[in-house]
Amino acid sequence: MLTNINPKLPMREKKLTKDFYINHLHFELLGEYDKYLIVGKDKIEIHFFEFKGLDPQENYGQVYIRTDKIENLYQSLLDNNTNIHPNGSLEVKPWGQKEFSLLDPDNNLLTFGESMK
Repeated sequence: MLTNINPKLPMREKKLTKDFYINHLHFELLGEYDKYLIVGKDKIEIHFFEFKGLDPQENYGQVYIRTDKIENLYQSLLDNNTNIHPNGSLEVKPWGQKEFSLLDPDNNLLTFGESMK
């Protein structure tokens, strides 16, 4: 039986990734190793592996995170001066999700969504 999924995303510099997720997105540090980082918030974990040669402009890492109270989350990120993706403002999508998106320091796309049904 499958019980959970924990995406693994590339990072160039652990310090930058750690700072972004902890200080901007308010995740907790769950594990830190030589070339590996694990952060979590509520019921999710995201793992990161070091990829020094990553070209952020060619990174297509993406994670879709389901949430509730999306308006509160969105506003808290704005209040914390977290940059929302220019094409990712909070809006209701045709597929019945209210969503917004942002990019982390390595251009991994994080999309947050709440069902409107």
